[in-house]
Amino acid sequence: MTINGALDEAAGMEDRGARAALFHALAEPTRLALLEHLANGEHRVRDLVDHMHLAQSTVSKHLACLRDCGLVTLRTEGRASWFSLADPVRLAALLEDADALLSASGVLLSLRDHRDHDDLVAETL
Repeated sequence: MTINGALDEAAGMEDRGARAALFHALAEPTRLALLEHLANGEHRVRDLVDHMHLAQSTVSKHLACLRDCGLVTLRTEGRASWFSLADPVRLAALLEDADALLSASGVLLSLRDHRDHDDLVAETL
């Protein structure tokens, strides 16, 4: 393998790692719900806590993940932290594409069934 080939392969691994991190962020239902709520506009953490009926620490943890992936931005105003979608148009398009892909597959998925399948596979290993 040439040096350029090794560099290209390393860059490909980084791209896959970044994509995996993005899809990991989108793989959690609570984070998806936060993104859907932020599609309505900028919100304070307190607003999101009240809307989601979750602990502030839980909301903050999920927002940190979304922020690390570049999906949300943070603006501070005094002691308040305001979150908004970083790129609402592209995120909406991505979610619409996901819905279209799921629809085209003809497979009805549920998170519970998916997790049950993973548990069964793990038990057989």
